[in-house]
Amino acid sequence: MATAAVADLDVSAAAAHGSTTGSDYDSALLNGRTGEHWIIRVPRSQRAEARQSADLVALRALSAGVRGRLPFAVPQYRGQAPLGRTRGIVYDFVPGEHLTASRVTPGSGLPEVLGRGIAAIHSLPTSFVTDAGLTSHTPFEAMRSTASLVDRAASTRLLPAALLERWEAAIQDHLLWQFQPTVVNGSLDAGSILVSGDDVTGVLGWHDLQVGDPARDLAWLLGAPTAVEAAFEAYNTARGTSDHQLRHRATLYHELELAKWLLHGTSTKSTEVVDDAVELMGSLVDSLQLDRSGSIGAGSTAALDIDGVEKLLSSTERRHG
Repeated sequence: MATAAVADLDVSAAAAHGSTTGSDYDSALLNGRTGEHWIIRVPRSQRAEARQSADLVALRALSAGVRGRLPFAVPQYRGQAPLGRTRGIVYDFVPGEHLTASRVTPGSGLPEVLGRGIAAIHSLPTSFVTDAGLTSHTPFEAMRSTASLVDRAASTRLLPAALLERWEAAIQDHLLWQFQPTVVNGSLDAGSILVSGDDVTGVLGWHDLQVGDPARDLAWLLGAPTAVEAAFEAYNTARGTSDHQLRHRATLYHELELAKWLLHGTSTKSTEVVDDAVELMGSLVDSLQLDRSGSIGAGSTAALDIDGVEKLLSSTERRHG
C-alpha cells in the first residue's frame, strides 16, 4: 500500500508500530534501503478517518517556512492509497518516545523545554491558519464554547453542583477571557509529544490546529503538578506574555476534561465510563474542598490531586484510544 501511495518508495522492511489493540489506527513502520523511515496509518473508524483528514489539512498548511520556526519536527505528508472505503496515508517518520506526564519532573529539563516549545507554536503567524481556512476563535467564542460544554454536562444531571457553580463562575468572569488569540495545536497532550531524553523531538496530532486560546495547549501540564510552575515560567519568558489569567483558564480546561469524559460515556452509553467520570468528579470536589481554593480566576490554580491526575490521564488515554 505504501509503495502504491508514494512513487519510487524503496521499502526494505516493515513492522507493526504502536499499539495493536485499542488504537484508532493500524500503523506500520517502513524502513527504506538507504536509511529512510516512514509511517503508514490506516484509520479503523469513521471518527479516526475524520481526524486523520483534519490532521492532513493542518500538515499541508504547515509550510517549510512555518516548520522552520519550530524547535521540533512535525510529520510530513508523503502520499496516500485507497483501502476499501478508507485509505492509508504515508508520512515521514518522526523519531522519539511518546511522553508521559510522570516524566515531566523538576530538574529533568523537560518542563522548560516544553514551555519554550509550546511558546514557539503560539508565536507562529496566524495568517497561515486563516489562509488554510482553519478555525479561528475569538475570546467570546472560546467562552461561549466552554459554556456550551458545561451546559451539556449539566444536562446529564450527573455533574456535582459544586463543580457546576465553580465552572459557571469562571465562565462569567469577563476578566478571565481577556486574551490575544494565537496559533494553537488545540489538542496537545503528553501523548502527542515525542521526546528523546530531555529534548522534544516532535509533536503529532495537528487535527485541531486553529487560532484560539493559548491556555488550551497548556492545560495538560497541570497533570504534572510538581513541574507546572517551571513550565509556565519558561513559556511566559519565551513569549513575553502579559496574559495574567492564562494559568486560570488552563486550570478550567484541565478540569473540563472530566465533563468531556462524562459526555463521552453518555453518548456511547457506557456505564463504565460514566461511573468513572462521576467518581473522578467527586474526587475533584473533595480535593477542592480540602484545599479551600475558592474559584478559578480568584487567585486559585488548584486542580486535581496527584491521584486524581493519574486517573484522569488514564481516562483520557482510554477515550482517545
